[in-house]
Amino acid sequence: MAIVATNLKRGQCISYKGEIGIVLGLEHRTPGKGNALVMATIRSFNSGKTKDIRFASSDKVDIVQSERQKLDFSYSDQTGYHFMDPSTYDTVTFQEAFIEDSKDLLIDGITVEVLFVDGKPVTIELPSNIELEVTESAPGVKGDTATAATKEAVLQTGLRIQVPLFINPGDRIKVSSEDKKYVGRA
Repeated sequence: MAIVATNLKRGQCISYKGEIGIVLGLEHRTPGKGNALVMATIRSFNSGKTKDIRFASSDKVDIVQSERQKLDFSYSDQTGYHFMDPSTYDTVTFQEAFIEDSKDLLIDGITVEVLFVDGKPVTIELPSNIELEVTESAPGVKGDTATAATKEAVLQTGLRIQVPLFINPGDRIKVSSEDKKYVGRA
């Protein structure tokens, strides 16, 4: 199915020059002279790279049928990462290569959204902030709070991040799923 470039929306999957990708952002521009154009930021599913593509307002863009599905993380083992569909209780297993960027943030019961294109999973989206427990961290030094000093902490998933000095083992903290950085206490 093809649509005019001005009708593109964020989150749509498109096919462009033999690559399939998702539209991350759109900007409609009308220069002083000439025709209007659409600047689209697209992340390719093949390469994982993000690029800006310019479409004329009258260009046709091929839309790829996609489906989003919410799945709950159950467990991981040597065969892969196992998720459950909460509506049918079916188990879906993904290989480590697909989960690679997200595996440090997966905890039991977390709900993720998986994008399928032609029945194949292409991306996994985590909630923006994830609550994790600190399992190891060095004790903070009293009086070291004048600067934004940080220390390394190990979380329940094995992820190592920088946290403020007042965070101790056993504390629950929020971590950004986008850049895997400390957000605040939970």
